[in-house]
Amino acid sequence: MSLMNDRPSTPLLDQVVWPADLRKLQPDRLRQLADELRQEVISAVGVTGGHLGSGLGVVELTTAIHYVFDTPNDKLVWDVGHQCYPHKILTGRRDRIRTLRQGGGLSGFTKRAESEYDPFGAAHSSTSISAALGFAVANRMQGKPGKGIAVIGDGSMSAGMAYEAMNNAREAGNRLIVILNDNDMSIAPPVGGLSAYLARLVSSREFLGLRDLAKRLARRLPRPLHNAARKTDEFARGMAMGGTLFEELGFYYVGPIDGHNLDQLIPVLENVRDAAEGPCLVHVVTQKGKGYAPAEAAADKYHGVQKFDVITGAQAKAPPGPPSYTGVFAKALIAEAERDPAICAITAAMPSGTGLDKFGAAFPDRTFDVGIAEQHAVTFAAGLAAQGMRPFCAIYSTFLQRAYDQVVHDVAIQNLPVRFAIDRAGLVGADGSTHAGSFDVTYLASLPNFVVMAAADEAELVHMVHTCAVHDDGPIAVRYPRGNGTGIALPATPERLEIGKGRIVREGRQVAILSLGTRLEEALKAAETLEAKGLSTTVADLRFAKPLDEALIRRLLTTHEVAVTIEEGAVGGLGAHVLTMASDQGLIDNGLKLRTMRLPDIFQDQDKPEKQYADARLDAGAIVDTVLTALRHNSTGIGTEARA
Repeated sequence: MSLMNDRPSTPLLDQVVWPADLRKLQPDRLRQLADELRQEVISAVGVTGGHLGSGLGVVELTTAIHYVFDTPNDKLVWDVGHQCYPHKILTGRRDRIRTLRQGGGLSGFTKRAESEYDPFGAAHSSTSISAALGFAVANRMQGKPGKGIAVIGDGSMSAGMAYEAMNNAREAGNRLIVILNDNDMSIAPPVGGLSAYLARLVSSREFLGLRDLAKRLARRLPRPLHNAARKTDEFARGMAMGGTLFEELGFYYVGPIDGHNLDQLIPVLENVRDAAEGPCLVHVVTQKGKGYAPAEAAADKYHGVQKFDVITGAQAKAPPGPPSYTGVFAKALIAEAERDPAICAITAAMPSGTGLDKFGAAFPDRTFDVGIAEQHAVTFAAGLAAQGMRPFCAIYSTFLQRAYDQVVHDVAIQNLPVRFAIDRAGLVGADGSTHAGSFDVTYLASLPNFVVMAAADEAELVHMVHTCAVHDDGPIAVRYPRGNGTGIALPATPERLEIGKGRIVREGRQVAILSLGTRLEEALKAAETLEAKGLSTTVADLRFAKPLDEALIRRLLTTHEVAVTIEEGAVGGLGAHVLTMASDQGLIDNGLKLRTMRLPDIFQDQDKPEKQYADARLDAGAIVDTVLTALRHNSTGIGTEARA
């Protein structure tokens, strides 16, 4: 498909490199600037792919914030950050906007190292209010000017952390402004002229001054009358505009207002900026995908897209290939649920990303989307398991980090049979370090009672889903990567794997490669190369990081000159456990050369996954180099081994 993505004409936007340039414009020119900004976002994402719908929904809001507030002195924190593309264009990064999510290019999220206009990095949700509160209070304590501004979506408001921050927000006073970007109509009543008028009225200096006078007079009244006056004020604004909950949390609530109407946004934000009252919460209603017809018409509002044709909206399709691991998991779980009515599934606001949208279509009464609430998801699953259900908690590796205490305290200590389906294990490509699944083996395999598996291919994943389903002795996890499988035939009937037992995939005599997960394909390539160099190589798929197949590992370590472990995780995972076992049992006392290969001790930026793994030295060539270095051979031939 030919992608028609000629750059749009943007004469006004061309004059704006920094927010200071934006603030030189007259207000009546902001509408044109926002329209040009929207076209530039569409054009850029058509080239790179990425998050489109959310960015289109905040074009006017982004314009208004940078116009009204003194960024970067006022600290603007975007929740999640996937809506930040218009923000990046207006903050000196337009010249690189077509490198979004590419190797060496701009991050798809906000990133402190990238710009002073990104004061706080994000990619996980519901952190913005806490961070903005920190900026606001620090400025107050240091006697510096500057506000903290958090922009948070209504979806992110489903996470408890947002309310924890709001409950503490009184500390900041008028230095904290929270902008609730409601793009799902899940909170707001219909927006019209009356609500816009009320928002402008109640945020005005005159109203706030009158209200302050009334409050001071009310304090002189007897306590019952004082309390009644306070409740009357809150009730009047709550009835008119909603927001009683936010008032109870200590916020001065303004809204809802139309987030695409600059004539409403600008004066309200100016009033809030100058208000003595605070903290303030401004409720803004926006539309995902606004201003781009294909996005507005799509069910997902083009939330995340491939490269696409700007004129038609048609997205570039990947060439046909093997099924994705996510799809294989979903299909396998549906098959298990057809056999077992006790199986149910839980996701934390990621039904399509985890494949549970398909499970939900088949079993709506056994599917639970709890919102952005991973902590609750895990403990909810623990409760289900304690009452005899067989819950599968499907959460990305990076998001399961948010629920680690619940994994330990509510699941592992009580030895409850919660099944964890851990998608996006290992490096994830364009989403970079914030979404990499680097740590799950380390943080799960260290827990008593846990079983931790990693699928080497999609057929193994089918067996492991079945193994999870029938494992009632305690918690069990299976990890698998983003992307497509190897193309191996899927089993018609899944096999129950023996817990803690690996398999030999290739038999040799001198070198043993102990693989966990989908590095198996690279391990087999390395074995071919080593064989060509005269080094007979065994390849084992360990399957389990916990419990280890100690009998198999002991045999390999005692019958080979070199043993190498390889995994798609950080230090502390499989390699550490094998080294501990070998040390405890004296298996390295007689000259065995044991090496561990794992992710480097850095946060890797976005790139193509194969490039990321090559940079991490976890590909076939690196395995060969590791073996030859251990044997002290050079790479041009076997030569004579120089033993220590």
